[in-house]
Amino acid sequence: MVASSPSAAPTPAAPEQPRHPGGDYGRREEVRQFAHEVAQRHGWNPEATLSLLSQARYLPRVAQLIMPPPVGTPKNWAAYRSRFIEPKRLQAGQQFWNANERLLRKAEQRYGVPASLIVGIIGVETYYGKHLGGFRVLDALATLSFDFPSGRSDRSAFFRGELEALLVWARREGRAPHDIKGSYAGAIGWPQFMPSSILRHAVDFDGDGHVNLERNMADVIGSVANFLKNHGWTPGLPTHFPVDPPRDAAGRAELLAPDIVPSFSPQDMAARGAVLTERALEHTGPLALVALENGGSEPSYVAGTSNFYTVTRYNWSSYYAMAVIELGREVQEARIKARPTGASTKDPKATKPVKPRAPDKAQAS
Repeated sequence: MVASSPSAAPTPAAPEQPRHPGGDYGRREEVRQFAHEVAQRHGWNPEATLSLLSQARYLPRVAQLIMPPPVGTPKNWAAYRSRFIEPKRLQAGQQFWNANERLLRKAEQRYGVPASLIVGIIGVETYYGKHLGGFRVLDALATLSFDFPSGRSDRSAFFRGELEALLVWARREGRAPHDIKGSYAGAIGWPQFMPSSILRHAVDFDGDGHVNLERNMADVIGSVANFLKNHGWTPGLPTHFPVDPPRDAAGRAELLAPDIVPSFSPQDMAARGAVLTERALEHTGPLALVALENGGSEPSYVAGTSNFYTVTRYNWSSYYAMAVIELGREVQEARIKARPTGASTKDPKATKPVKPRAPDKAQAS
């Protein structure tokens, strides 16, 4: 096209500027609309709400870390387990249990959740406070709310809900949102609660009028126990039983189809070829055949109860749940062995650890 003379050319409209990640969040229309909607829902001042959001900054590292692992990465229960069931973490777990024994006992009595499970969750989540996360939660959640990276299923709506929950909780506690630190996904404190979980499940376990999951061990322990209770924890029920899976591929596939959701009675599982212990056959609730891949080796299997499923509400992963269960149990066993005198407090109903093994080997009850 031949260009017109500059003197004759009309004044062009300003070209639309491409949206760069982050920028000034306070000037972006979708952020202004979000601030208005949040303020309207809670009876806040819209400009003050926008002012809080304007303090957020885009974090490229958060956008990188939220991406899934490379396709084809094999799952390996043995490798996963070894990350958590190791001497230094076991020692830290014993120190945490010893320092907070009274609170753990109180939580167990009130919510019915074993101390070992609470200890296991905190140990896997943050290594007993060593790994709390150094990201400003406001920045992380704003990044994932308004600049969620392409290349995976868009979860920006979920993170906008968490960003709103952060503002609600911070206001309730009289805290500045930009001062709160956590993980790249916005999880906070020793138990790594997302802001919405803090609002729904965190408790002021020591009655001081505040919920503090970063420094108050009473609130940390009580909140973990309350979370599990609210998600259906049944006191006294084991999390899983040993099982040999069906040798028949069709029967095994049928039992594995519901994944970690308990869907079969013990008798249903036995009828499809699974070999259960006598104690598992006496169980009256549903079970799930849970497979734990071991890289190139044969998978390990357990029969998960509704309590196993409850643990996965903390993190939707059978590997996570089993690591939590076994870390707590190993810490408990280490404490018992360290006692010079006194009666053992070992739970006689405890299920043995799931070591990586071929599925055709018998498992002790």
